[in-house]
Amino acid sequence: MSTVEVKVPNIGDFKDVEVIELLVKPGDTIKVDQSLVTVESDKASMEIPSTNAGVVKEVKVKVGDKVNEGSLLLMIEESGAAAAAPEAKPAAPTAATKPTDSYAPAHPAPAATPAAAPAPGAASYSGQVDIECEMMVLGAGPGGYSAAFRAADLGMNTVLVEKYATLGGVCLNVGCIPSKALLHVAHIMDETAHMADLGVSFAKPDVDIDKLRAYKDGVIKKMTGGLNFMAKARKVNVVQGVGQFLSPNHIEVSAADGSKKVIKFQKAIIAAGSAVVKLPFVPEDPRIVDSTGALELRQVPKRMLVIGGGIIGLEMATVYSTLGARIDVVEMMDGLMQGADREAVKVWQKYNAHRFDNIMLKTKTVGVEALPEGIKVTFEAAEAGATAPEPQLYDLVLVAVGRSPNGKKIAAEKAGVVVSDRGFIGVDGQMRTNVPHIFAIGDLVGQPMLAHKAVHEAHVAAEAAHGEKAFFDAKVIPSVAYTDPEVAWVGLTEDEARQKGIAVEKGHFPWNASGRAVANGRDEGFTKLLFDKETKRIIGGTIVGTNAGDMIGEVALAIEMGADGVDIGKTIHPHPTLGESIGMAAEAYKGVCTDLPPARKK
Repeated sequence: MSTVEVKVPNIGDFKDVEVIELLVKPGDTIKVDQSLVTVESDKASMEIPSTNAGVVKEVKVKVGDKVNEGSLLLMIEESGAAAAAPEAKPAAPTAATKPTDSYAPAHPAPAATPAAAPAPGAASYSGQVDIECEMMVLGAGPGGYSAAFRAADLGMNTVLVEKYATLGGVCLNVGCIPSKALLHVAHIMDETAHMADLGVSFAKPDVDIDKLRAYKDGVIKKMTGGLNFMAKARKVNVVQGVGQFLSPNHIEVSAADGSKKVIKFQKAIIAAGSAVVKLPFVPEDPRIVDSTGALELRQVPKRMLVIGGGIIGLEMATVYSTLGARIDVVEMMDGLMQGADREAVKVWQKYNAHRFDNIMLKTKTVGVEALPEGIKVTFEAAEAGATAPEPQLYDLVLVAVGRSPNGKKIAAEKAGVVVSDRGFIGVDGQMRTNVPHIFAIGDLVGQPMLAHKAVHEAHVAAEAAHGEKAFFDAKVIPSVAYTDPEVAWVGLTEDEARQKGIAVEKGHFPWNASGRAVANGRDEGFTKLLFDKETKRIIGGTIVGTNAGDMIGEVALAIEMGADGVDIGKTIHPHPTLGESIGMAAEAYKGVCTDLPPARKK
């Protein structure tokens, strides 16, 4: 027998986590993976498992101590039998032990899914298996990690497959989160400049691009580290590598070093996301970037072209403009930010006119050439007979023409899962594919390609796989452009209502009548609510202005709850706030708003 130190294993990017409970004492016989202590950070609590088996001789920590990776927890005396092998994994929880939502009635746990007969066109696999699990989730973006965590919370033995070295997928690593970190900095810089109009002047900002890049990278590290911590807390087995199906119940994961693992699963959730659309005529050059490359902040160009006038391109245009670049935008359609309310886009475009030298609408990009002196771009008018802009030379070109689903990249056909020509996977209301034990969520299952949609689909898929009566039946999904000002909308716009033949009435509240907006010096925006003319219930809403994205959720809730103008207008909002503009827009619709001129008699 020998005395062994048991230390805190890797728990992610966390320091000084507090011990809140001791789970063993001297004299206890412990096994490998048995929980020793419970620790708590500002994000979550988790149990630290033992890496060794034996008899506890001494506990080296007490409640209230702060520990890190490598901190000494116990001294144990290993025995030959105890040290021989890790404890076998326990059987799947029974109906009595599987947790259920506090608001849901208890029900028997579903029986283990038998090995499915291969779907038509599916492959079979009888080779070596490295890992077996009840639930396998492919992709660890917001949808994927939410699906895995929810499945684990329901008691399912869960494996999460992810190609990135860290969890979070495109959103946390190279998308939503880093872009918002840079947009926050741009907003502060712009707001500081705006303060001069209010009588308070600051010196011109001195931008340390390396330090700014480090800040952005730190935000990513903090968020992804938090996910790693929560995965460990839930005992989710994370397998890094690119996953491709081998059969309806097997997937092969190829790691960056060339090694491979085969996972056998009873059920699966596909959350493989999407990738940026590449233009075939665009050459490879460090001065030509997609959204991921733009977030790397390799340089601040003098002249920058954004190909594509959607949300992603305009958000990055905001960042680079504030850092000092002059911006051109080219868009095939007749307006920027397609899908948003046209009146709101006009407000945004007028406020941001200073950022752009040229906004080329109804214009195609037909040629991109990398020259020593810059990137030469050639244009063509989208309408016959119209004159195209002259070719231009740029220091940086951002290609932001959309994203395409990754359905064709995961060998889904070997699992018998039907994938469309465009790469989408069809699902039912429970997010179930044509193969009953395989589900799909997120960008793969259709528009809108938004993280918050994927998260809600993830919960439905995990719960349905567990046997819950869960369905995705959201009436509306909000969208936000995190530009300055922000543009947020949910439900129908006026154009969409017109196209669908739905008669609407609206309540419109201009922010130049909002005390808070005027006090902030930012009264360019408005809040608009649309009501069905027949039922009088709200069916859409748009907010353009600072913090619009933080407020649009109230409009989404009103639509989901079937509220009418009286419901919203009679809800007391705090004053003075930007949020009260929602109530005032409803009052304007009812003709009872006393913060606007008297409504005309109908």
